[in-house]
Amino acid sequence: MAGFVDEAQLHAKGGDGGAGAVSFRREAHVARGGPDGGDGGRGGDVWLVADENQASLLGFRDHPFRRARDGSHGSGSRRHGQRGADLLVPVPVGTVVRERDGTELCDLARRGDRWLAAEGGLGGRGNARFLTNARRAPAFAEQGEHGQERWLDLELKLAADVAIVGFPNAGKSTLISAVSAARPKVADYPFTTLQPHLGVARLGRGADEVEFVMADVPGLVEGAAAGRGLGHRFLRHVERARVLLVLVDLASAEGRSPGEQCRILLGELERYRPELLDTPRLVAGSKADIAGHSDEGTTSVELRISAVTRAGLDDLLRRLAALVAEARRGGTGDATTGGEDLAGFVVHRPVGEGFVVERTGARAWVVRGRPAERAVNLSDLTDDAALDVATRRLRKLGVDRALTRAGAVDGDEVTVGNVSFTWYRDGSPDLAETGSGDRAPPTARRRRRA
Repeated sequence: MAGFVDEAQLHAKGGDGGAGAVSFRREAHVARGGPDGGDGGRGGDVWLVADENQASLLGFRDHPFRRARDGSHGSGSRRHGQRGADLLVPVPVGTVVRERDGTELCDLARRGDRWLAAEGGLGGRGNARFLTNARRAPAFAEQGEHGQERWLDLELKLAADVAIVGFPNAGKSTLISAVSAARPKVADYPFTTLQPHLGVARLGRGADEVEFVMADVPGLVEGAAAGRGLGHRFLRHVERARVLLVLVDLASAEGRSPGEQCRILLGELERYRPELLDTPRLVAGSKADIAGHSDEGTTSVELRISAVTRAGLDDLLRRLAALVAEARRGGTGDATTGGEDLAGFVVHRPVGEGFVVERTGARAWVVRGRPAERAVNLSDLTDDAALDVATRRLRKLGVDRALTRAGAVDGDEVTVGNVSFTWYRDGSPDLAETGSGDRAPPTARRRRRA
């Protein structure tokens, strides 16, 4: 498969939300029309969608950036901005999404599965939303929220019916080129294959025709489970196979007997993932045309084949087709090639975020978390009324209680998002001096933009 890429990076950026409008109704014969600013539209989301028409991650190698559309701004007469369009990013079935530190976030193992990679920003509320009995002419609105932005690692684990496992130069590429239309590089030296190749093998004709997908996995070496020879990069393509074809070299130039090769290969699979030994498998010996007829060390070999003379290939395909059919009926292995209905796809969304309070100095704290950051980032904090709305939102989220439990005291410096302010508990002595039964006016103590 030319241009096959099984590891790539993705930069996902949700669309920014539109800003709310500050507007007042101004019409003839309508006195005191009041605020009528509309809300901004929400930014679009970035979704990863498992698509069986995608063969590799090649499209992300040189162009990793994906961004959804921004929401439009609100306007007067309570006209709300349009929502930004979501961006659907197709990825191959079997794509695993990880954080840059290696934490697995999602496994898109079936066609149709989708995962929310970057959430669009909320649209700001227009000034009509802030009309109250005490605030008859709000002259402020919320800004739109920036969309979520993140770098992700993508890793592809091939989903094939049969994975061919063997030592380097065991004849795997020659075999898959003989039974399918795949044309991997074939040469007489080890590690000719440096990337997996897929081929479709067909058996029978007409209504009796059976086809299955075979994967030529690059050769394994002893110690592959520990990462030797890029073993982890190769072994992950074996995980989702329904059937394993263990190919041993009957004419090994290194002097390893077929039995020893089989033992080492199965041992590496067991050390990598013990459950791989439960996968149906067939052990075949390659290069029978030059190996002679010696039976020494071949007790574990179930079938002798030659991809060059095609000896034993028909029998090999029949036995593999039977194992694949049985695995499909039993529901073992990967579930992407069995023709299941798309109604079974799964939508993955990140768990809802909260906030945390962390101490950063003797009398300094930072509140991290999208809900708390939204409370201050959406508001125009140069306006005292808007600042009061942000303060109430923080209190409603429980930020005050969390700071108290963490040990914050009056006068401590608290940072939320890009805003820093001096924090006071409700009912503190300083509040009495302000003459407020609730909290001191924002102008008395908050404020310094970070």
